[in-house]
This record gives sequence, structure tokens and C-alpha cells, in this order.
Amino acid sequence: MSTPAEFYNSLPPISKAYGTMCLVATTAFHLGLFPPVYTALRYEYVFKHFEVWRLVTNFFFLGKFSINFGIHLLMIARYGVQLEKGVFERRTADFLWMMIFGALTLLVLSAIPLLWTTPFLGVSLVFMLLYVWSREFPNAKINLYGLVQLKAFYFPWAMLALDVIFGSPILPDLLGIVAGHLYYFLTVLHPLATGKNLLKTPIWYAAGSLFCTRHKFLNLHDAGINWLAVSELDIRQQPRPRLNGQLVRLVQLSEEEVTG
Repeated sequence: MSTPAEFYNSLPPISKAYGTMCLVATTAFHLGLFPPVYTALRYEYVFKHFEVWRLVTNFFFLGKFSINFGIHLLMIARYGVQLEKGVFERRTADFLWMMIFGALTLLVLSAIPLLWTTPFLGVSLVFMLLYVWSREFPNAKINLYGLVQLKAFYFPWAMLALDVIFGSPILPDLLGIVAGHLYYFLTVLHPLATGKNLLKTPIWYAAGSLFCTRHKFLNLHDAGINWLAVSELDIRQQPRPRLNGQLVRLVQLSEEEVTG
């Protein structure tokens, strides 16, 4: 049985970083180190006072320590990790790009007055991860609080119903589902129907991520770049065919093949 430190160190980088920031933000709030009002999403402060950090920091506060906070943190630790280790294995840049796209989508949706509910969009971003996971693993079995067993495809809607029953606002969950479905449509459904991927990870961003996180794949001898390593990103950004709801990888390059 692994220790908590071993479990934490085994987590993939993006899910670990995001979950840690959410935990740190709530801990700092309860210790009185900072009031969340300075990190909340307020568009008037963003545009009038140029407090642009609010566009990012609002995603790290999941609320006070509570059962709901614990559930959302566990969603990151389980479903975010399963996505990053499964569908996005060795595709850290694509996983981070998915989260950036989700955050941008939520910022746009929250700018619509009728869809504004809270100055913190962390719950919506977590729900987006849950929705994408449910579409990538639709046939996985979920035991809901030991009462009901259902397929993962219906899990986001079951959690939405539970939030309504427990008196939580419904709109943050719905915004997360909308953002998740938009990402899944643009990267999976539309490419399967047309063969065109409208939301590929930008090559400059993917190459930069590869350089920072997997520099051993790059050969900088005589200031030259091993473009085979960069081309691996292009291959993995092609439309992802599925068979019975499961990902079928077109190409899976090993480290030995990339480094030559």
C-alpha cells in the first residue's frame, strides 16, 4: 500500500498542479492569509483596473472546506488523473490545452449576464473534466454513494441532479457540461464526421511544452532540433477514431523511436 507522499508523487503533472492550487487556495482562505475577493472574477476590475490575474485565479477557489469541496477535489484526483494517464497519456500539452480551452469557454459564457452566477469558475472547470471523462469512458461502471450503479455516460447528469437535491446552484454544473461538450464535439465528434480537427493543440505551444517537460527528446547539438520529436505532436493531434467508445491510437511512438 502506497503512502500519501508516494500517491501524490505518482499523480500526472497537470492534475496534480491544479488540485494542489485548489487545496492551497482554500487553505489560505481559512487561515486568513487572503480574502477571495482579490482573486474573484470581476470583469469591471479586469477591464477598468487591469487586474487581469482574476481571469486565472478565479479557477483555483472551489469554496470553503465542506463536503462539496472534498467531492470536487476528489473529482480532480480521480477523473482528471484517469484522463491524463489514459486518453492523454504522453500528451501533456494536449491535456493542458483542453483545460485552457475549457477555461476560455467558461470565461466567455460567464460574461453573458443571464449565465452569471458566481465569480469563481473552479467548480465549472472540474465539471468539464468530469463530462469529458464520461464521454471518453462511457461504459465504465459508477457506484453512486453505494446506492445506484450507472454507466459513466450518465454520471455528470446524476451529479447535477444531486446538486439540485442538495440545494447547490445548477448553473455552474451546466456551464461545465457545455464547455466539456463543446471540446468533445470539436476534437472527437466533428473530426470523426468530417476528418477535420478544428481544435488542434497549437504546434508552437506543443513544441514549447515538449521542450520544457521532455527536453530529452530534443537534440540541441549544434543548435539543431530533432524535428522527429516535434512531428510526434502532429501525429497525435490527428482525429482520434473510436471503436465501441474506446480510443484507438493511430501511432504510439516510443521514446527509443523518437530519440533514435
